[in-house]
Amino acid sequence: MAPRKRPETQKTLEVAVRPKSKRSRSPRELEPEAKKLCVKGPGSSRRFDSGCLWAGLASLQVPPSCSIVRALHRHKLGKAVRPSLQQGLQQAFLHSLASYRIFQKAAPFDRRATSLAWHPTHPSTLAVGSKGGDIMLWNFGIKDKPTFIKGIGAGGSITGLKFNPLDTNQFFTSSMEGTTRLQDFKGNTLRVFTSSGTCNFWFCSLDVSARSRMVVTGDNVGHVILLNMDGRELWNLRMHKKKVTHVALNPCCDWFLATASVDQTVKIWDLRQVRGKSSFLHSLPHSHPVNAACFSPDGAQLLTTDQKSELRVYSASQWDCPPSLIPHPHRHFQHLTPIKATWHPRYNLVVVGRYPDPNFKSCTPHELRTIDVFDGNSGKMMYQLYDPESSGIISLNEFNPMGDTLASVMGYHILIWSQEEAGMRT
Repeated sequence: MAPRKRPETQKTLEVAVRPKSKRSRSPRELEPEAKKLCVKGPGSSRRFDSGCLWAGLASLQVPPSCSIVRALHRHKLGKAVRPSLQQGLQQAFLHSLASYRIFQKAAPFDRRATSLAWHPTHPSTLAVGSKGGDIMLWNFGIKDKPTFIKGIGAGGSITGLKFNPLDTNQFFTSSMEGTTRLQDFKGNTLRVFTSSGTCNFWFCSLDVSARSRMVVTGDNVGHVILLNMDGRELWNLRMHKKKVTHVALNPCCDWFLATASVDQTVKIWDLRQVRGKSSFLHSLPHSHPVNAACFSPDGAQLLTTDQKSELRVYSASQWDCPPSLIPHPHRHFQHLTPIKATWHPRYNLVVVGRYPDPNFKSCTPHELRTIDVFDGNSGKMMYQLYDPESSGIISLNEFNPMGDTLASVMGYHILIWSQEEAGMRT
């Protein structure tokens, strides 16, 4: 069947909106400015998305030696494809966002959600941590109850969460309880990697490398600790003047480490050459405290999120060159899980929640709290997702490893976005 033709007036920059029922519509819902952003008519089916995909590929000049089917198969496996084909696939994906809807919601915690991680091999399974230290393993593709691990309550906030790449029935956590540990989903602690032993010091960030079998964690006073997976500490150094909000190992060269801090810097380290706090390769100053620093899936770029109104994209081959700056409102608030921008796992796209700020120069009246998608090269806004029934501030967004399902954290709520076919489930 030929793909359904999209209206000529529908631009690339859109907002996917599920119509709100009359019963729950508030008087101020969808003001005139917001109405302009609504997508009219029913969303697209997977058949339409497939049509978009082939329509996008039809315009490409693919060499005879390159089988589109083979290229799509390589893409599905996460392998590299020709740049022109990759661009076509990205455009097709952006078109498919018009059919994305929230089809699953959960609010399992009595405190806000603070971290999430997708299972590396099960595309419908993720783990979510809360400010009270609770952790939920949720396979939203089945009706069985999620696995739930009770936390300690106040003071137990899960600040970092990663599945163990060597055994995906286990996961690593860093927490305000003052530990970095390895646990299983029966609630057992398998190994404690770091423990402060006091409520004055806690751990704020975490990353893990399967290739080099390393665990790295940062604390609230600027220390970064590197350990092997047997729990042996390799070094413990104060690398920042203040809290280390994020640590990230490069996925392709895992001896490169990025650390972000509220001291308004992001630093790049070669783990083979760390001798002290001055042995960084590069220091990237920011105008405000920094919430996150994430390497792109191919390791070639670094995305940073400050605590006010700026995203930056650095080239890993040219750290000294000015970064690509993306103005974006996401200011910090004490009782809000910090907003962190992330990469799409397959495309050069940046995903981040919007916290409208009346002082932001491009702010418009009645601006919506959308999920914004930017092109990682140009910094151009490509799409905005929005659901009027879930209109809170969305702090965290992560696509699953397949790149076709989005998990979001909005206060106490966990939202799962997928295409219209999934959205029609009850």
